[in-house]
Parts: sequence; C-alpha cells; structure tokens
Amino acid sequence: MVTSRVSRWESVRVLVAEDEDLLADSIARGLRWEGMAVDIALDGADALEKASVSRYDVVILDRDLPRVHGDEVCRQLIHDGRGERILMLTAARSVTDRIDGLGMGADDYLPKPFAFSELVARVRALARRRDPPTPPLLAAGDVVVDTARRLAFRNGTRLPLARKELAVLEVMLAADGAVVSAEELLERVWDDNTDPFTNIVRMTVMKLRRKLGEPPIIETVVGEGYRVL
Repeated sequence: MVTSRVSRWESVRVLVAEDEDLLADSIARGLRWEGMAVDIALDGADALEKASVSRYDVVILDRDLPRVHGDEVCRQLIHDGRGERILMLTAARSVTDRIDGLGMGADDYLPKPFAFSELVARVRALARRRDPPTPPLLAAGDVVVDTARRLAFRNGTRLPLARKELAVLEVMLAADGAVVSAEELLERVWDDNTDPFTNIVRMTVMKLRRKLGEPPIIETVVGEGYRVL
C-alpha cells in the first residue's frame, strides 16, 4: 500500500551540491527518506554537469564549492533557464551574505548549521513552486490520481500502487496523452544511482498495467515510449 510519508514527494528530484561529503550524504539520505530522488555533486563543476543532463526541481547549493564557486554555479543555472529552484547554503550568517545570494537569483537561503526539518520544509516549499505546478487531481477516464494525498483510484476503488508505480502513473497522466519516453520516466522518477541501461522502467510499467486492470489505459508506442489513452 502507498504510505503518505514516503511517497508524497516521490516525483521531486533534488541535486545536493555540497563539498563536505558527510554532510552531502546525510542530506541526501534524509531527503530520500522523505521520498525524494536525490543526486550528489561534491564540487561546482560536477553540479553544472549533472544539471546539464538531468532536470532537477530543487538544487541545494553550497556557496563555497571548489572548482567552480557556488555563486558562479547559481548564475549559470539561472542563465540556462532550466527552471530549477535554488536553495543556497553557506556558513556565513550576515544579512549582507543572504542579500548577495538572493540577488544572484537563488530562491531561498539557509545558513549553516541548520535544522534538517527546516531544510526539508524549505525544499518542499520550493518544489511546490516548480513550473508548471502539478494539479491536485490527474485523471484519464476512470483512473484518478490525487496528487496532494498521493493516492490512485480506478472507478472509485483505491489502487495498491508501490511508490515508483504511482510516480510513473502521475508523470504519464500529467503528459495529457503525449508520449513519455522511458528515458524521461527514468529521469523524473529515479536518480543517478539507477543504471541507465536497466529495464526497471519497463518492469514498473508492466506491474502498473497489471494493477490498473481492464480495460488497459497505457499504450506502448514502439520506439518512443508510453502514453495514457
């Protein structure tokens, strides 16, 4: 059965750009516990590379990164216009530092040390501001996903979907009949720890189809991906 704590933020993808590897790993593990897909970059160059190939909803950006400074990473992300929300972290606590960070285009600013609960709350708030926002209900025929409560129904009966199955269904319903490639599903629902050559998307869609029952609503478009009928 779907659990609200873990699955609510399943389709949110976060990049943690932090050079203190223990802190980066701690943040990532905590956000994964909250149900988010999380990647880690330990320097600014790696952060820019990851952001160039993956779409993130939120980037947690340490200001004092090696190789490419966090300020420059922030400017480049804003310049590229991919729509990530940026939460800047820094050990500096002065008002001037915070103004500088926000002035570069960061959406929020959190000084170190911080309470993890506050970090989670800020990440959630930024994720809700992604463009376009996810509507409260997604539907195709008699299949409905309540995106606020993270529940799926068919003909009024709740479906016992696993977290990834629910997230895949949500992405496909949000596409409103357009074809969604396996690559896009892999990027939106899983993180960089997933082997890009795995058949995990196909297996998840297969399980999802079985749980959705008849008549089938997911069509395979050969060579392109999947779409909801």
